[in-house]
Amino acid sequence: DTLLCHHLLAEFYLTQFILPRYQAQQSIAHCIRSSSSKYIVTIMKVSLVSLAALLGVAAGFSAAPSNVVNTRSVATTSLTSVQLSSTQVDAAPFAKPPRVVREQLPTVYVYDHCPFCVRVRLAMGVKNVKHLIHFLANDDIASPTALVGKKIAPIFELPEDNFVMGESLDIIAKIDTDPRFGPTNQILPASGRKDIKAWQKSVQTLLRTLQRPRYVATGLLPEFQQIDGRHAFIKNHQLPPYEKPEWKGDGTQENPGMDMDVKLKLYAEAMAADPTPLVEDLNARLVELDDMLYSEHYCSEGGFSLDDVDLWARLRSITIVSGVQWPSKLRSYMDNLSALGDVPLYDEMAL
Repeated sequence: DTLLCHHLLAEFYLTQFILPRYQAQQSIAHCIRSSSSKYIVTIMKVSLVSLAALLGVAAGFSAAPSNVVNTRSVATTSLTSVQLSSTQVDAAPFAKPPRVVREQLPTVYVYDHCPFCVRVRLAMGVKNVKHLIHFLANDDIASPTALVGKKIAPIFELPEDNFVMGESLDIIAKIDTDPRFGPTNQILPASGRKDIKAWQKSVQTLLRTLQRPRYVATGLLPEFQQIDGRHAFIKNHQLPPYEKPEWKGDGTQENPGMDMDVKLKLYAEAMAADPTPLVEDLNARLVELDDMLYSEHYCSEGGFSLDDVDLWARLRSITIVSGVQWPSKLRSYMDNLSALGDVPLYDEMAL
């Protein structure tokens, strides 16, 4: 296999190269200083299993993918599904209604990585409502402010009513109770399950550590296509163990927040670190969640509900992490809802 390195850009603070670890790997790290950049870090990991290469530019902290991507034929990629599933329940899949195509299509304004935005995209896909998707740049303040008065996402716009609203669960309630969008009340209410909520809280720090650097490192998510969007995300989203007040500050002279160069360096170091211990921890936690899953179609008994809308939207981001081993039922759940809601997973760009 040949290592392909390309898209080396001249304008950056630090360069990050990451390659998923499949089997035996070789690692080379170079730290260089120059007048044009404070930090340049290049980490190259050569896999003996498949041909792949990613060069990232951390001035925008972006990694350019190689011509070869992870495929389902590679048993050691993030698509790995292990037979650790609990007993399968024979539950019928959700019956998708006929396609709804309004003369004036509704528009959702979203960030691709945002789980609250994914909630709305999943719900609209499940209800089979054709819609336009407007991916906002992460640094775009003007567009959402013009729509709803502040920088938030998701935002739902219904041109035929000259209507705009925010808040993911309110948007879902709107489309699921309006007969113009097909049969109503198809999405069951949240069950109030405490076990899944507790599980989500227990993995929050772990997932932030793995996911946040990878969001901006892929170079593929639409909100991070330019350096400004990548820097806006890094500026506002802390990495563990730092808390938000320490990372962002509070606008006062006493607490101005962390210097941007330090934040860039921390993101690069997070990508350069060996993810194996964290991924192994995550794999074990996914086995726990698999036991909580009712079936490969619904996480809770009764049918497709807001439980699924929330859980699947959060789990989707895990597919950006290479080397994750999914228990079979949970893997089927991810694939089934991806197809049902017409929202793709990140497996093919996993780092």
